[in-house]
Amino acid sequence: MLINLKAIYKYKNMVFYFTRSEIRNRYKGSILGVLWALLNPLFLLILYSFVFSFVMKVQITHYLLFLFAGLVPWLCFKSSILSSSGSIVGNGGLIKKIYFPREILIITSILGNFVNMFIGLLLIVPLLFIYKMGININYLFLPLIILIQFLFSLSIGLVISALTVFVRDLRQILDIIMMGLFYTTPIVYRSEMIPEKIKLLFRVNPIAIIIKSYQDIIYHGVVPDILSLTLLGIVSIILLFIAFKIFNRLNRWFAEHI
Repeated sequence: MLINLKAIYKYKNMVFYFTRSEIRNRYKGSILGVLWALLNPLFLLILYSFVFSFVMKVQITHYLLFLFAGLVPWLCFKSSILSSSGSIVGNGGLIKKIYFPREILIITSILGNFVNMFIGLLLIVPLLFIYKMGININYLFLPLIILIQFLFSLSIGLVISALTVFVRDLRQILDIIMMGLFYTTPIVYRSEMIPEKIKLLFRVNPIAIIIKSYQDIIYHGVVPDILSLTLLGIVSIILLFIAFKIFNRLNRWFAEHI
């Protein structure tokens, strides 16, 4: 893994260029441009808030803020995985022409989604003002959570991007998996609402730990579960090591299968 990281660092200018291009291409030709990074989560927040607050009658105080704390990082995670799946296949022409660490394509794709998340997090300012809640010292844990989320997303993204070269149906399968993962992660409902007999299924969901950490800081205003975050951080590093191994093993056949 250290060899991969050294190679990626050597091409750090390419990482910056590709990330910038990723963001530009995402909003190329649109009238509102990067404002969609704010409008997309805002529209979803309003929609989900209406459905679960007024239609399904979910009884959660300041529900819009609760929903925001989970939905924005979830959208980042989902987009990171789905966009990673096509990173290698979608850049086949570039891969065949020049040499560069292929991992850069996945990293820049994920970084583009994290930039979107940072912009989306700006929505917290008016929400905190509306609900008369302030920013406290616990927000200092956000960089740690974001780093763990990035490492976890990258480890999954590397494997998915490599496998998609050989199994093109994987993108459709991922859409179904993400839909199921959304409803088995406490995003639109509180974790306390989960029946005790099936709580174990939710506790082994890594993304639930990340979402819960955001909710603890933004919605509850408390320190997140440091032990769970630490364990997930260690697991993410181990997964990243394994992911680089798998990616390197499959990398040699990319050109002939794209």
